[in-house]
Amino acid sequence: MGSGRRHFKRVLIKLSGEALAGGQGFGLDPATLDYIAQEIRDVHQAGHEIGIVVGGGNFVRGQSFSASGAIDRAVADQLGMLGTLMNGLALQSAIERTGIPVRVQSAITVQQVAEPFIRRRAIRHLEKGRVVVLAAGTGNPYFTTDTAAVLRALEIEAHLLVKATKVDGVYDKDPRRHTDAVRYDTVTFTEAIDRRLGVMDQTAFTMCRENGLPLVVLDFHAAGSLLSAVRGGATGTLVDGE
Repeated sequence: MGSGRRHFKRVLIKLSGEALAGGQGFGLDPATLDYIAQEIRDVHQAGHEIGIVVGGGNFVRGQSFSASGAIDRAVADQLGMLGTLMNGLALQSAIERTGIPVRVQSAITVQQVAEPFIRRRAIRHLEKGRVVVLAAGTGNPYFTTDTAAVLRALEIEAHLLVKATKVDGVYDKDPRRHTDAVRYDTVTFTEAIDRRLGVMDQTAFTMCRENGLPLVVLDFHAAGSLLSAVRGGATGTLVDGE
């Protein structure tokens, strides 16, 4: 099984765009934004440095949007990047209302609304106690925001990647379909691959494994779960070790 839990100083949180839509399924839900902001504030006030990568699926998903063939995949992915930017700006505003300073950095150039992503500047923001929201994925089509999250986590030298989902960890099978599904507390990268556990897309997962980046998968809707995870609590599933 995976290694034991420990305290993590600098974390990168991966949020899906759908998470920001609440129960609406599309767009932005103010109550959900407020809840996320409060969870981020609690982690920040506990002394942790926080980066956030957010998806854009509440506005457009590039791969599915281009499936009909009406829009080129690269263009559809660019629309998705703009969706992540809208989400990033919404998160910035919501978190700042809690009294926490936030900077949005974008992988595509939109200097009127966000800084360009510059690795050293992002790290400096974190050291100064600012939350950094990293928008527009990698800036390239055909790469998921899961992959962007791992890439940015490695670039900012995060100690942990948190994948915030609707499920409270990694199971041996889909818990929404199988009542006898078993949740793992910890699991190694090798075990996750051998057991074909659907943790994240293969490119992102391989990057985590090759660079020794620990990953926690948790239910972000469970209040306090994020703070518990970064402080070493037994929340969600920790994927770590060979």
